[in-house]
Parts: sequence; C-alpha cells; structure tokens
Amino acid sequence: MVHPYLRRREGLEQPDYPTPELEEVLKRTLGVPLFQEQVMQVAMVCAGFTAAEADQLRRAMATFKNTGTVSKFQTRLLEGMRENGYPEEFAERIYQQLEGFGSYGFPESHAASFAILAYSSSWMKCRHPDVFLASLLNSQPMGFYAPAQLVRDAQAHGVEVRPICVNRSRWEAILEGPERANGLFAVRLGMNLVKGLANEDAARIVAARGNRPFVSIDDLWRRSGVKAAALTHLAEADAFRAGFGLARREALWAIKALRDEPLPLFAAAEIVREAKEPDVLLQPMRAGAEVARDYNRIGLTLRDHPVAFLRDDLRRDDILSCRDAINARDGKRLTAAGIVLVRQRPGSSKGVVFMTLEDETATLNVIIWADTFEKFRPVVLSASMVAVKGRLQKEGEVIHLIALEIIDQSGLLADVGNRSNGGTPSDRHHPDDVIIVRSRNFH
Repeated sequence: MVHPYLRRREGLEQPDYPTPELEEVLKRTLGVPLFQEQVMQVAMVCAGFTAAEADQLRRAMATFKNTGTVSKFQTRLLEGMRENGYPEEFAERIYQQLEGFGSYGFPESHAASFAILAYSSSWMKCRHPDVFLASLLNSQPMGFYAPAQLVRDAQAHGVEVRPICVNRSRWEAILEGPERANGLFAVRLGMNLVKGLANEDAARIVAARGNRPFVSIDDLWRRSGVKAAALTHLAEADAFRAGFGLARREALWAIKALRDEPLPLFAAAEIVREAKEPDVLLQPMRAGAEVARDYNRIGLTLRDHPVAFLRDDLRRDDILSCRDAINARDGKRLTAAGIVLVRQRPGSSKGVVFMTLEDETATLNVIIWADTFEKFRPVVLSASMVAVKGRLQKEGEVIHLIALEIIDQSGLLADVGNRSNGGTPSDRHHPDDVIIVRSRNFH
C-alpha cells in the first residue's frame, strides 16, 4: 500500500477517486489508505459499515501480528462496496490495501511519532555522524546493526574512529577534538567493548590516569591496582598499542612479568621496579590474525575487512564484490558473497527471508523466497558467510539480489586468521585466530 502512494507522490502514477466521498477521505494520501482511521472511514463511506463495525475492523488491524484477522471482513466489505456502486476491480484493490494493515497498519498518531524519530535520527546521522555513532555505540545492545557495521558506515561517511587506548578511552565511546577539516570530531572507542573487562576495573584505570598518562604496563598496574587478569583482557583487545606502542603479544608478555598480588599501601607513589626482563623478539601476528582477534575480543575491527583477505579466492570462483553486484544491470545473473549481518523472517512474509551481506566494499540485500529457503535452510539459518547465486533486481534506488542458490562460505571465513596482508594462507594456526562473526536475527 505504501508503494502506490510513493509512485503517486513522485508523479509516476495518477490518484484514482471513483467517487467524491472517497476523494474526501483519501485525498490527503493521494487515494491510498495509509492510516487506520482512513480504513475505518473507507469502510463506513464505501461499504456502509456502522461505527461499531468499523471499530471492530480497527481492532482487527491493531492485532497486526495475528495475520488473517482483517480477512474476516472480506465478504462484508466487498458486498457493501458493490452495493454502493463501486467497480469490482476497485473494490478488490481497496480490500487488498486494507488487508495489508493486518501486518503493517498504524494509527496516524503512531505513524507520525515514528516519522519524527526517523526524521530526527536521519538528520543527526547526516549532519553529525560522529555524535550519531558515539550515541549508538553507547546505547548497545540495541537496534538493527551491530557495532562493527555502525563503525564501518561511519568511517565511510568521514568519521575518524580511534582504537581503544588505556591512556585515552573511558568506559563508553567519547568524542575527541579538535574538529577535523570536515567539521567532525573523532570517536574514541570505549573500554565497554572489551570482552571480560569489568566496569569497575575500567573506572579504576580512568581514575588513576587522571591528567598523567601511564607510561608502561607496570606503571598502570601499580597506579590503578587492577589485577593482571583485567590487563590481559585489555592486551587481547589491543588496548596497549595506541598508548605504549605494544602489540598484543608484547603486551601479554609484559603482563606475565607482573606479580598478581595485593599491592602495598602507597605502592603507586613508591619507586618500585620489577626485575628487568631481557628483551624477547616476538613473532608479529599475521594481519588476518589481528583482524580475527579484534572481532573475537571487541566485536569489530578498524583494520581491513575480513572478506578483503579472501578476495583472491572469491575472484577465482567468479564471485563478485557486493559493490560490483550493486553496480550490475537490472536482471543480471551473478554471484556475490559476504558476511551475514542480518537475517529477517517476518511472520507476515509468507516464508520469505531477508538477508543482508557485507564485504569490504558495501552491503547487499538478499531476498530468499520460501521455496529457496526450504532448499537451503541449514545454510541460511547458520552460516556466518555465504555466497549467493541469483538475479539482481533494481527498482529505483532499491536493489536486491533474488537468491537462487546459497553456498556456505563459513569455512573460508574461518581461515582469515591464517592470512597475511596479501591474502596468502599460512600453515600455522591458533584456535584464537578463528574469527567469530555473529549476525543479528529477527523473526
């Protein structure tokens, strides 16, 4: 019901008013019933419903999750409209529009409230993407997209996102100045993203830091009083690189030299040094392993996208990037692959599944019809990365890939931790280097 309204608003289709009475009810929405109040008026004006019957229809529409409730009024509506002289085709079209309210209809007041929120959020995202990102990160868990996708989208819109740092970060994400040339602040990720780190430990670190940055892991340990276990969580999250220049392995090695025992009173003020450990040359982690650890420890990465490490493999199999798929012509058959961000299977969709994929170039929306879903159900429901063979569908700015075949690529994704910058696989493997990407599922 919304699409005819949009086409008419854009001048692509002319409004249709069979009678002046119906025009009076639907003129404001160009002949398309959009609100529950309009449906009640249409039923009363066109089909001769009483006020009580129209209210029953409203109640049926209000139970939007119980599909089929509006269809109980089908005979009464169609017969009433025919008796009042409306053409059969028009009566059927109006009924189909009303039946759509069984899943999506709202009172006008509710629709207006949602519209204000949507407009305000869109304005904030467009004008202040830095503030928008920080606010969403600090409101997790919520919303449609995970922090990884929020960060990547903000970066694509000019926001500088800075890593977790023991000398800069607070518990939540913050804005850091000065403003850049584009008028935006940088967003510093918060320590709340670090898996296993308690708020109390982060608070101790922030309080001990004050206006005097820590100069080493030993200095942080003594001044904050947090246990080595908390420091280990931070090291695994790569939180010592920005402040001390220590990579993950170097930070973990330094933490092993600490005595995890109660510190004496005034220990932070005393000049006490741990025994000087001899310098050890630690093997640098592979680029893919760094990305895998990022995802596994903070749920996102500021490094290369995981699929970027697999691009050569995908190209050899004639699998397009999401961006190339989006730029293809309407109706083209192609194969694209990406991490599964979101799965949606609304109760009103008659078995249709909507899936959103992401790679290093873009996101791609996939429609999986019911018969295709049943054929590939295990892959659709469980795979963390898929390749989709299908047909591209474009309608205005709306682009979908209609799935014909879905191939599980989770095994390939699991190999990211073994890849170097060039995407070359390595024989070495560590359990922590198996990337864990969790999609968001809505049913």
